[in-house]
Amino acid sequence: MKDSLAALRSTPYRFLLAGRTINALGNSFAPIALAFAVLDLTGSARDLGLVVGTRTLANVIFLLFGGVLADRLPRHLMMVGSNVAAAVTQAAVAALVLTGAATIPLLVLLSVLNGVASAMALPASAALLPMTVPENVRLQAIALSRIVLNGAMVLGAPAAGVVVAATDPGVGIAVDAVTFVVAAFCFAAVRVAVPARSGPRSHVLADLRTGWSEFRSRTWLWAVVAGFSLLNAAWSGGLYVLGPTVADQTVGRPAWGLVLAAETAGLVLGGLLAIRLRLRRLLFVGVVSCFGMALPLFVLGVYPQLWALFLAMFVAGLMLEQFGVAWETTVQEHVPADRLARVYSYDMVGSFAAIPLGQVAIGPIAEVAGLRATLIGTGVAVVVAVLGMLASRDVRTLRHRLPEDEPGTMKESVT
Repeated sequence: MKDSLAALRSTPYRFLLAGRTINALGNSFAPIALAFAVLDLTGSARDLGLVVGTRTLANVIFLLFGGVLADRLPRHLMMVGSNVAAAVTQAAVAALVLTGAATIPLLVLLSVLNGVASAMALPASAALLPMTVPENVRLQAIALSRIVLNGAMVLGAPAAGVVVAATDPGVGIAVDAVTFVVAAFCFAAVRVAVPARSGPRSHVLADLRTGWSEFRSRTWLWAVVAGFSLLNAAWSGGLYVLGPTVADQTVGRPAWGLVLAAETAGLVLGGLLAIRLRLRRLLFVGVVSCFGMALPLFVLGVYPQLWALFLAMFVAGLMLEQFGVAWETTVQEHVPADRLARVYSYDMVGSFAAIPLGQVAIGPIAEVAGLRATLIGTGVAVVVAVLGMLASRDVRTLRHRLPEDEPGTMKESVT
């Protein structure tokens, strides 16, 4: 356990972890509060899909630009600016909901602005972590970060369900706005150097081409990203658009918060497991674990009872975290530090690109096919996506460098 906490000796890592944890706590309120705010406003899964889908679309469109900036500018300052912008947008949403002035067009507009702010933060946040700790504790730092973040969400999700049910969805969104402000102060204290560039500074388009070259040269990288494009579309549409709709008809809003908390409890336990695993085929095990993400979708469609949903989400979280730790470790191990944010931005664009389509389309599909058939279909889509990723030989065989390995003994799979 002592070795597992070695990353905490780094002051920049502690501030980064604090900022991310506060973000996670507030963001556990956001999807629950926003979902029920839209349902209270119109009662339409179609409108809910439109609001969350346009945010994701804006996020995807601006991610590449965010990746370029994060490889050019101090990454901690990128995090500060994006958190301040996100606080402003969430405060505006909260004010509209609390005063009864919210409309779907206004919520869509503010969701777009929030998505842009997030696009500036995501590549910087992902690429900042390896700069705060020595390489020999990177996997432990990644796993510990994910454990703490998921622990915050375990506390936040049920609290959000209770707060939204007892007060107003606008209160939950206001909590998210406040946490963005607090997190900005934490990120301001993360002082690390900008990575040395491997070549002369170039214009934005050239930087994008360099990032694309790094991305496409690794078959394991783009194969997993392509698979997650389908998987994330099915998962986000099924769980975050149809899930609240089913919850309103069955287990209720407070219970839905507990269901989401069960996933994050599984993520925490999964992180504790991942931090101790020593696997050479780390990515392969991570991808296989993604089969667990189909389970909650099948349960929502076939048997939406609280105990079954709770168990399914817990198992999904436990298995998903094996992938999360494996993926971050693999990318940071095999991609040069000065190009990491751009590669992460291509990863995020590819992984997130189909999410808005899934979120916007899932409501109309469910109106035609029915909730049950649509949810079962999303589960099948998750299984197909995982099988597609495993079809890549590089995904199955890429080897992870363990701490005891001598430098240079591991060969990266590049095509």
